[in-house]
Amino acid sequence: MRIPKATYRVQFTPEFGFDDARAIASYLADLGISDLYASPIFKARTGSTHGYDVVDGSQLNPQLGTTQAFEALVAELQSLGLGWLQDIVPNHMAYSSENPYLMDVLEHGPDSSYTDYFDVCWNSPFANSQERILAPLLGDFYGESLEKGNIQLQYEQNGLTVNYYSLKLPLRLESYTKFITHNLGKLTRMLGRNHPDFIKLLGILYILKSVPSEVAGKQRQDQIAFIKGLIWELYTSNDDIHAFIEENIQIFNGEPGNSESFNLLDDLLNDQFYRLAFWKVGAEEMNYRRFFTVNELISVKVEELRVFNNTHSLIHQLVEQGIFTGLRIDHIDGLYQPTQYLERLREKMGDVYVTVEKILELTEDLPENWDIQGTSGYDFLNYVNGVFCQSTNESFFDHIYHKFIGKPVDYPSLVNEKKHLILDKNLAGDIDNLANLLKNIASKYRYGNDFTLNGLKRAIAEVLTLFPIYRTYITPDGIGDSDKACILEVMKTAKKQVPLLHHEMNFIEKVMLLEFDASLTQTEREQWIYFVLRMQQYSGPLMAKGVEDTTLYVYNRLLSLNEVGGNPSHFGINVDKFHHFNQQHQANWPHTMNATATHDTKRGEDMRARLNVLSEIPQEWEEQVNQWSQLNQVHRSNNQPDRNDEYFLYQTLVGAFPFAEHEQASFVQRVQDYMIKAIREAKVHTAWLRPDNEYEEACTSFIQKILDPNLSRQFLETFQPFQEKIAEYGIFNSLSQTLLKIAAPGVPDFYQGTELWDLSLVDPDNRRPVDFEQRRDYLTTIQEQSKTDILGLISELLHQKTDGRIKLFLTLQALKTRTQYLELFQDGEYLPLEVHGTHANHIIAFARQKGEQTLIAITPRFLTTLTPPGKPPLGEIWQDTHLKLPPQIWYNPLTHQTLQTEDTLPIAQALTHFPVALLIAQ
Repeated sequence: MRIPKATYRVQFTPEFGFDDARAIASYLADLGISDLYASPIFKARTGSTHGYDVVDGSQLNPQLGTTQAFEALVAELQSLGLGWLQDIVPNHMAYSSENPYLMDVLEHGPDSSYTDYFDVCWNSPFANSQERILAPLLGDFYGESLEKGNIQLQYEQNGLTVNYYSLKLPLRLESYTKFITHNLGKLTRMLGRNHPDFIKLLGILYILKSVPSEVAGKQRQDQIAFIKGLIWELYTSNDDIHAFIEENIQIFNGEPGNSESFNLLDDLLNDQFYRLAFWKVGAEEMNYRRFFTVNELISVKVEELRVFNNTHSLIHQLVEQGIFTGLRIDHIDGLYQPTQYLERLREKMGDVYVTVEKILELTEDLPENWDIQGTSGYDFLNYVNGVFCQSTNESFFDHIYHKFIGKPVDYPSLVNEKKHLILDKNLAGDIDNLANLLKNIASKYRYGNDFTLNGLKRAIAEVLTLFPIYRTYITPDGIGDSDKACILEVMKTAKKQVPLLHHEMNFIEKVMLLEFDASLTQTEREQWIYFVLRMQQYSGPLMAKGVEDTTLYVYNRLLSLNEVGGNPSHFGINVDKFHHFNQQHQANWPHTMNATATHDTKRGEDMRARLNVLSEIPQEWEEQVNQWSQLNQVHRSNNQPDRNDEYFLYQTLVGAFPFAEHEQASFVQRVQDYMIKAIREAKVHTAWLRPDNEYEEACTSFIQKILDPNLSRQFLETFQPFQEKIAEYGIFNSLSQTLLKIAAPGVPDFYQGTELWDLSLVDPDNRRPVDFEQRRDYLTTIQEQSKTDILGLISELLHQKTDGRIKLFLTLQALKTRTQYLELFQDGEYLPLEVHGTHANHIIAFARQKGEQTLIAITPRFLTTLTPPGKPPLGEIWQDTHLKLPPQIWYNPLTHQTLQTEDTLPIAQALTHFPVALLIAQ
């Protein structure tokens, strides 16, 4: 197995394709990256900027370049010794006209060869539902869209389709008969009954009527394709038939203003295997599983072996060819049986590096039976971020926040409230489906015979809301101890919360724990198991939407803690817990990924590093934010934005304000776009389902005015000095964070562009183009200067640290050292080091040891009380702070300095020239 030394995440888009990646490959190699970490590269919806809306996993995405361009990229990477870690998407595909498998299902219904591909109502083994598959993709009510003429019939070589802007859905076979027979008498009079082409058309109509009962499956589809070819031949060769079909198209498409004229098209649409609907309908009526609450992403039944093999065929081919050297599995918790999936993946792909996108709570670990190398790094991100938050000031921040917004906020209660909101507004249809399934089970159980659908729905909602983790992993083979303990604790709390549903809760507990009655048949047991596995698929989406995409935009005490996989009620993490976390990683998951920014993070890594500085200076922060609010009161319209959103905004401005003047011109628009997304996600005054234009305009206007020097001179004069001070200290937090990522157990992962300062906001802001030419120029200069005068270079970089070169320098030097001492970094034992002296709490230090080799990482934190702004945390400011070490000569590859210890190492000596230290025993 090839274990990456360091990965670099690249976001492929139509504007950044295979050729662009090839152009930066040598730069990545020079930086010390060992593996390109690629966003999904399989055929996606046209214009996709992320690649997760796959339409055909058996093809490379032509929007990223030709096959030759892909092969040239592979050749370049391999010539440089770089591996390829590929992000794959087993859970879902795009609900799109470009998805040939889904279109086949929508056209042929149960006779499609791909019915088992998608997680739709037809596939439920116990529901036996024949209802039409929902297509909630309209921007308005169905009737409005129809009668405005926005839904239109179209005919082309591939047959009849119904079009709604870019959406194009096929019509089922029976629709051709309805369409062709309409006004057929007129064509008869034009051509005459004995005309050869008219006789052909009658023959086609006969075949159309007989196909459904005579053939099925692939044979049926071949015959339909043959029929479509005959119709197209008549359409293109006979002017009268061409005119007849065109006139019918016009008739069926109706006339806006004449409601009756749309009856024909309405009747045709009612006869399809799908039901076109307003996109908001998906929140309450859902008969296919989605990715979270995204209607446009339909889930795949990858648990079906045929589907698994087909959707992974190209991936397998590229792994076998040695092109993909690692795989990152997207949204593992969305799968029906994650453990089974990973077993099949390992069997098919062999000994390849595998990590999973998995959100872990602070005290949660990965299932031990997963044959993988670890996670994609959110767990490390939240630990390394939390260690820079000054926990002792938690009560101060509670006071500041509650006083500013005018009310106390209890985080656990808020989470519960927002989860219920998501269940009621966004997942109501999904919960209905679970309740119906449980009702069916309960009806065969004497103690559950009186359960009502409404009661079961309320009970399921309460249980899902109380889940403290993303999901459990109960399988048909049974339930593990940790999952059992989780279920029991959830059910205990649920029974207290809703005592009137005690009987329902007892029944759900019995089912979830797979406590089968002896009288159950095998089919009934399988029905229990099916319910449990389905239930597990919805706790993750609820956590993601209720917490990450709602609560984290409402609970704004300190935004640096509001991160994917984080829990902002934990105000920081102490050093001992950070060390313990790293020791556990080294023992159990030594090759997991260490991330500090991803395509999904809420804020750039250096923005979080800045905001953590606020945790050190509560009194000063309170003075500033209250002063700003007072100065900006004049720009609020009808008390909009509200105090909570205003507090959110000030933190955003402090954290994201650009260093470079040329970036400040676009900053206002970026913040406005971000604020709209944030307040819609919060779902308090506005939401995606119900936008409030007045409130949104008040927020964007407020941002425009307070950042306008002509309107808010006094605010900006107070804001900018404070912001610059925070940014200064944030730089040193960022450098510490970077070294910890590289030196701690695990594979350091770098999101594109983050080798310089990363002050981006949530997507799509963090997918803006990266200036790789600038980075290459910086790297070349640093490499050259390092050879001749490294201390002079460091002095220059510290003096001009706002340009980000100092972070690039640290990344380069640390990764070079990691490559040189790879076994030590990958397999060395993790040893926390006790820090002594006056400023011991301001240093994080640990050793990595393997055999005779030892390295030490030393990083500072909480610098606001140690050094004034503008003065780097070097030398004598550390006073008597030291590490106790045996006699040894140490080499610092960051500065090329040599140190000698007798029994102590003064931090002032280790941090004489550079703000962090990496020492190698000589």
